[in-house]
Amino acid sequence: MTTQEIRKLSNEEILEKIKTGKSELLNLRMQNARGSLEKPHKINALKKDIARMMTILKEREINGGNE
Repeated sequence: MTTQEIRKLSNEEILEKIKTGKSELLNLRMQNARGSLEKPHKINALKKDIARMMTILKEREINGGNE
């Protein structure tokens, strides 16, 4: 998910995507531990997406609103 796509979402939508992303990340880590994960690069991509969303939320918090 690109930064521009994330910026179009509301704070509530971003929080929901972070929540689902974290649960998906847990599932990917479990699959990786079992050795059944076919695409391990998805873990890093998902971590970066979550970090992007959290950064945008923090920017909005600092700027004082829902931009």
